[in-house]
Amino acid sequence: MYKEYSKYLKEKYGEKVYKLPISLKETNCPNRDGNVGYGGCTYCGDKGVGFENLSANLSIKEQLLKNKEHITKKFNAKKFIAYFQSYSNTYIPLDLFEKYVNEAVMEDIVDISISTRPDCISIEYLEVLKNIKNSYNIDITIELGLQTVNYKTLNKINRGHTLAEYIQAVNFIKSYNFNVCTHIILNLPWDTIEDTIETAKIISVLNTNFVKLHALYIEKNTILAKQYLNNEFTMLPVEDYIEKVITFLEYLSPDIAIQRIISRAPEEFTLFSNWGMSWWKIRDNIIEKMIAENRFQGRLFNYSSNKALKKFD
Repeated sequence: MYKEYSKYLKEKYGEKVYKLPISLKETNCPNRDGNVGYGGCTYCGDKGVGFENLSANLSIKEQLLKNKEHITKKFNAKKFIAYFQSYSNTYIPLDLFEKYVNEAVMEDIVDISISTRPDCISIEYLEVLKNIKNSYNIDITIELGLQTVNYKTLNKINRGHTLAEYIQAVNFIKSYNFNVCTHIILNLPWDTIEDTIETAKIISVLNTNFVKLHALYIEKNTILAKQYLNNEFTMLPVEDYIEKVITFLEYLSPDIAIQRIISRAPEEFTLFSNWGMSWWKIRDNIIEKMIAENRFQGRLFNYSSNKALKKFD
């Protein structure tokens, strides 16, 4: 139905690979501290999505070893990805960034994944990653939060950047032969199905390697929570989310691996999360609908810059 990230990793590294999340106490976001904007994205809470992370007061090595020990005992895991997860991990001084990424290079770490914003990518930081990749023969993945290509929606959720910054960031990253993972929220109330299709197209033509799909949840004590309680918008039905996911996948390049098809958040932190359903139930409904309707990733991946010239082939 769709290209699963877990299967991609198993094919690439010969066995199942597990992510080990890392939190940095120094990292923040330029859209929160006034550099780009204040308050952050309207949906962003104090935890910066790191609900299940260990304390940032622990060293990089301590976080990795503790998580590694837990996963190894549970799954007999042998290969791992060091994942700098919360907030914008390239939004720290360059010397600290280099120090922390180097500390994440350990035995059995096959990839270092760094989550950040499109407007926090620069040549200096990419050069640091290039040197680490070459020195340790380790893969590098940079995860970018885009959420949508609709500039009006980006403004509504106070992203603090537009589509242009994302395109520039991807071009920079790909010039270094690093992997790119793009984060998308498919049930933003202001987006249409046309926005969903265009998002899939842009991600595809930019040769993004991986995609993470999220269902918008409403964390307590956020700007979005206040808007939700004031009835300033209406959440889409779960059926609409499922249809948007399938449509997105149909227009997406079949070469792009899907890291996640729906997000999850602890119930105690949210006013709304996944329509009160378990994430795996929604995932199963997506797969069942795709099978029943004979729909699959890349089915409508027939667009390109030379589309109008096909008749002359």
